[in-house]
Amino acid sequence: MRAKGCWVLVTVTLAMGVAGLAHPAEERRTDQEAINAVLSGQQTAWNRGDVDAFLEGYWRSPELTFSGSSGVARGWDAVRTRYKKNYPDRGAMGQLDFSELEFRFLGPQAALVLGRWHLKREKGDVGGVFSLVWQRFPDGWKIIHDHTSAVIPAKLGG
Repeated sequence: MRAKGCWVLVTVTLAMGVAGLAHPAEERRTDQEAINAVLSGQQTAWNRGDVDAFLEGYWRSPELTFSGSSGVARGWDAVRTRYKKNYPDRGAMGQLDFSELEFRFLGPQAALVLGRWHLKREKGDVGGVFSLVWQRFPDGWKIIHDHTSAVIPAKLGG
């Protein structure tokens, strides 16, 4: 009887171990879907001209950072001011599209997302690349650092 109990314990332990190994992959998939939902919400907000709703994806903290061609903006208020200055109206905002997203989880509470952005505008399209550092908070995933760069397309034939 004792040997049978030992085998039951070994079997249960192994099953729990295998389930534990499978769990992080599913958790990553769930986290990626949650981050994608935030990005989709940001894209929708941007495309209706709502900068404040777009900024809901960012950590509302004085420790938020945004790096771009004009330097570093520190704090949620400074990031909001930067967006309002650079995109004062719907024409300047255009239609936003994110693409080529790559996810790298840095642990259970942090992720790095690389991607491309494109704005289709009447006054001329612009686009580039970004790297977003995300952190999981009790109310969901938020961007804690954004490094966005414009990429000038190479001149054809030149």
